[in-house]
Amino acid sequence: MFEYEVLHTNGSARVGKLVLPHGEVTTPQFMPVGTQATVKALSPFDLKAVGATMILANTYHLHVRPGEDVIEQLGGLNKVMAFDGPILTDSGGFQVFSLEGMRKVDEDGVTFQSHVDGGRRRLTPESAMEIQWRLGPDVAMAFDHVVPGTADRKEAEDALDRTARWLERCRSRHEELTRNSPNQQTLWPILQGATFEDLRQRAVEQVTSIGDWSGIAVGGLAVGEGRSKMYDVLQALEPALPKGIPRYLMGVGFPEDLLEAIARGIDLFDCVAPTRNGRNGSAFTASGRVNIKNSIHRTDSEPLDETCDCETCTSYSRGYLRHLFLADELLGLRLMSLHNVRFLIRLAEEARKQIASNNFGRWSEDWLTRYNSRG
Repeated sequence: MFEYEVLHTNGSARVGKLVLPHGEVTTPQFMPVGTQATVKALSPFDLKAVGATMILANTYHLHVRPGEDVIEQLGGLNKVMAFDGPILTDSGGFQVFSLEGMRKVDEDGVTFQSHVDGGRRRLTPESAMEIQWRLGPDVAMAFDHVVPGTADRKEAEDALDRTARWLERCRSRHEELTRNSPNQQTLWPILQGATFEDLRQRAVEQVTSIGDWSGIAVGGLAVGEGRSKMYDVLQALEPALPKGIPRYLMGVGFPEDLLEAIARGIDLFDCVAPTRNGRNGSAFTASGRVNIKNSIHRTDSEPLDETCDCETCTSYSRGYLRHLFLADELLGLRLMSLHNVRFLIRLAEEARKQIASNNFGRWSEDWLTRYNSRG
C-alpha cells in the first residue's frame, strides 16, 4: 500500500498510479471536498457516477461536529459517508488561515473559538494526528501553519519553521498510533513558504530531512497571492520536489489552475470551487464560465455543455436549469454541482490522455485559449 508509480511524463506533466488501502487513484486527479463528511449537494452515488476516485474531509470541522468519537463509533469515514474509495483528511491547518479572527497560534498549537457554539477547541500536532486516526482516512495531513499569500517574509519564515517543528511532532505521534496496528494510514507533509521561492526550497529541504514520505503537499497557495504568482512558485518549486511520490496542490480547483499546475508537475488537487460555484449558478464549460441565472438562458434548449457526458448535460436544458435556480429548487444546486465536479474530473482524464501521447503542452495551450476567450 501507499505506492506511487509514474507511468508517463511529458515535460514536467506526469501520469501516475497511486495505490491506497481503499483503491487506486490515477493522476492527475481532482478530489471533491466533503468538508463535513459530505460533498455539498451530492451523494456518494453521484460521486461515483462522475468518476470521483478520491475525496476529502476536514479534521477541524468534524472534530467540532459531530466529533471524531461519533465518526469512529459509526465505523469511520468510509462507512459513514458510504464511499468505498480513498479518503484524505486535511489536518485543520487551513483553518489557521481561514478562521484567523477566531484563533490564537502558539508554539504548542492553535486555540480556536468554535464557529458552532463559541466554545474553545484546541488543536496541536499530536491531537490533529489522533483525530485523523480515529476518523480513519487513507491519508492524514500534517498540521501546518498557513499564512496569507500576501504575508511578508518574517511572517512566512516564522510559519514555515513552525510547520517543520510541528511536522516532527506529527510524524512521531503518527508512528506511535500506527505501530503494530492492523489499520492502514499514511501521513503526508505540507510545504509552506508563502510566495518566497527560497523559503519554498527550504521547506523541501526541511521535509525531506525529517524522513521519507509516500506523498507531499504544497500548501499556502491560492490564498490571496494571485494566479501568476502561484504559477511562478510552482515553476520554481518543481525541480526540487521528490520525483517518486505524488504532489498534491491544496485548495486549488479552477480549470485553468489545474492545467497550469499539471504543466508544473502537480498530480492531485482539491477545492470547494466546483460545488460552491455550482450552488451559486455558475458552471464551468468548454467555452468558459456560464451564469445560468442570466436571462439569455430563459428559453435556451441547449445543454449546459454539449461536450460533457454528465447527467446534467445529457438530460436537461439551460432553460430548465435557469428555471430551477429562479424557483429556488434544490435540484438545481445538485445538477450544477454535479456538472462542475464532472467537468474537473473529465479535464484531468483528458490531461492524462494528452500527457501519455506527448501532446499535453499544445493541447493545454489550445484548451486554455478557448476557455479564457469567454472568461
